[in-house]
Amino acid sequence: MRLYALAVFGFLYLPIAIIALFSFNAGRHASQFAGFSTQWYGKALANPFVMEALWTSVSVAFASALIASVFGTMAALALQGMRGRVRAIADALIYIAVMVPGIVIGIATLIALVTLFGWINPLLARLAPEGAAPQLGMGHGTLIAAHALFSMALVILILRARLEGMDRALIEASADLYAPPLATFRQVTLPMIFPGILAGFLLSFTFSFDDFIIAFFVAGSETTLPIYVFSSIRRGVTPEINAIGTMVLGASLVLLIAAQLILRRGRRAAGKDGG
Repeated sequence: MRLYALAVFGFLYLPIAIIALFSFNAGRHASQFAGFSTQWYGKALANPFVMEALWTSVSVAFASALIASVFGTMAALALQGMRGRVRAIADALIYIAVMVPGIVIGIATLIALVTLFGWINPLLARLAPEGAAPQLGMGHGTLIAAHALFSMALVILILRARLEGMDRALIEASADLYAPPLATFRQVTLPMIFPGILAGFLLSFTFSFDDFIIAFFVAGSETTLPIYVFSSIRRGVTPEINAIGTMVLGASLVLLIAAQLILRRGRRAAGKDGG
């Protein structure tokens, strides 16, 4: 069993280690290591197309993670008060949103947006002066909306687990002391679930930043970093692509580790408060 486990982990992580190793290649061929050098990191960071795609990915990821965190928190709090069949149906829909393949979400989102724009654009053309009507289409906004909808399910799942372990006696004590619901949420509930909100934000940012499948369908003329990498490797893998992949991997690992540490610290704090 140990050999089997080592073989599985080797199969998963050895190619990633090879990409990271060859990102420091001094040669121009990705498959021939000609010495140690960091030149490709400098070339990648000096490439204007890479930096433009990076900024698009960062801005989309931040906006979608922020939207997913806000609305995911609201949805998790609302679902906490549901019981019976309604809650079971809502839970099933949330889990389905996480389990559905990305290509299905991408195609469904594309069809929904195209249909929606087909209804709205003629209406805008009628309401606006001739030649001044805006035309809605695929781009930055659709990327944010698609990623926010997908990431919202992750935030809800994280906060549901956090809310289940929260001491309800504190909220009841706040109500007994005649605190308004908003004050109870701001002073009691929010500080207790904030680690879960922050972890959900970081995970949403990571998933949005790394996403290629959904972005490929709804990006329009925008180019995110994963789309740029996909377009580049069609002409062949270079050490510059390896360097970009290694930097993205490092940033993703930092965010995932930070989210895990925040969740673990939140669980410990909840355990102390409950004890």
